[in-house]
Amino acid sequence: MRALIQRVSRASVALPGGECRKTAGGLLIYLGVGKNDSSATARKLAEKCAHLRIFSDPAGKFNLSIIDAKGEALVISQFTLFGDVKGGRRPDFTAAAPPEPARRLYQEFASCLSGLVLGVKTGEFGAHMGVESLNDGPVTLMLDTDSF
Repeated sequence: MRALIQRVSRASVALPGGECRKTAGGLLIYLGVGKNDSSATARKLAEKCAHLRIFSDPAGKFNLSIIDAKGEALVISQFTLFGDVKGGRRPDFTAAAPPEPARRLYQEFASCLSGLVLGVKTGEFGAHMGVESLNDGPVTLMLDTDSF
């Protein structure tokens, strides 16, 4: 599983049906699910995201997690995080999980995260969405469960 995490002052996603989901501040998480990912992977990554200390304490040090900062999270499915461009100019997405297992693990990740973080909102799995954000810092990290 891969997560591109951005610390944001605000973020929103416009869904195909016209609904807009927003977060006032916290994390924008783009989540990609790989072929070999499992429920355990989803839980492990959700816990890592929730406890990641990338919010500043009063001294300006990265000592606070989103839990400590009482922030919210917006989770967007993003299979393109598994795009491989080693072989040419067109991305190969064969390392991404097929749609149904990916949907289930995306929902599991969001559910686990919502058990840890104050407010969690999601996009619409597999849909074309408009995502807007105001990065705070900017602070952007890539997490890959194969690396931890």
